[in-house]
Formats: sequence, structure tokens, C-alpha cells
Amino acid sequence: MIRITGSFLSIVKLYCAKFICKKFFCLKYLLYFCLRNQEVMIEENLQLSAQVCFPLYAASRKITQQYAKYLTPLDLTYPQYLVLLVLREEGSLTVNAIGERLYLDSGTLTPLLKRMEAKELLTRIRCKKDERIMWIALTEKGQQLQETVKDIPSRLKESIALSAEELETLRTLVYKILK
Repeated sequence: MIRITGSFLSIVKLYCAKFICKKFFCLKYLLYFCLRNQEVMIEENLQLSAQVCFPLYAASRKITQQYAKYLTPLDLTYPQYLVLLVLREEGSLTVNAIGERLYLDSGTLTPLLKRMEAKELLTRIRCKKDERIMWIALTEKGQQLQETVKDIPSRLKESIALSAEELETLRTLVYKILK
């Protein structure tokens, strides 16, 4: 893409001198060129390589695939693993609190928690004061699984070709986007 630099008048003079034509024609050509240049810039903005979201999406998928190597043998999905991590940090939580921490809506989270309950990894307990609130707590089997998965983060870091400093910078930048 050609970028226009300098003042508008100097560009007009340049094209007028180059094409030895009337100023009106040069101005018309220059306006066409500028509009065409703007279209090219718009087209470049639509290219996959210019998108901010695509490398984030692709990196997320790649990292999730790396996690799957460790989680599949344990019959866990990545979102289920995240629930285990949150409950390890906080103890029991409400469904809404888990959803807020994991950026998941209740339509995604409720079936996930039901599957984990069916695997006997957690219990779902309705609040007696307000039945709309559901508390989630790990079972003994869920707590044992937490011990099994505790070394996964360090094993995953080893498989990513970034230094500890680069990983921290990446984590900081991604959380900045999330806020």
C-alpha cells in the first residue's frame, strides 16, 4: 500500500508535474487515488492477518488442545478443569460466582456442572433462604482429582515456547482485555 505523506498541495503539484496536465484533472486523479488508497486500507483491515481476535482465538484453541492431552485421560474437559481450579481456590461457590470467575453464562455453566455432578465430582445444593441460588461444592472424589491435576499448569508451561517473562506479559495483556 502506498501511504500519502506531505501536504495535500505538494502532492497535487507532484502529480501535475508528473502527468503534465491541468490542475483540475490532477485534483480529480488525486481524489480518485486517495479514495482508492482508502479502499485498499479498508481491504487490508479485513485481512485475517490484520485481525486482533484471530491470533487470540487460535492461541486459545492451541493451548486448550495442549490441556486436552492431560485432561482427556482423566475424563475431564477444559471447562470442567477450570471449575475444579476455581473451587480449589474458593471452596464452595454459587453458580453465578463461578460463572463470573470463568466468564461463562448460566446456560453454558449449568449443563457443565450437571455433568460434573453425574461424575460425582461435585454437589449442587440449593440455598434454603433463596431457592434461586445454587451452591457448588466438591465431593471427596472431586478433591482427589484436584490433587491429580495440580501439576498440569507446570507441564503445560514447558510445552509453550515462551519464557516465564513472556508468559507473564501475555497473561497481563489478556487480563487487561478482559477487564
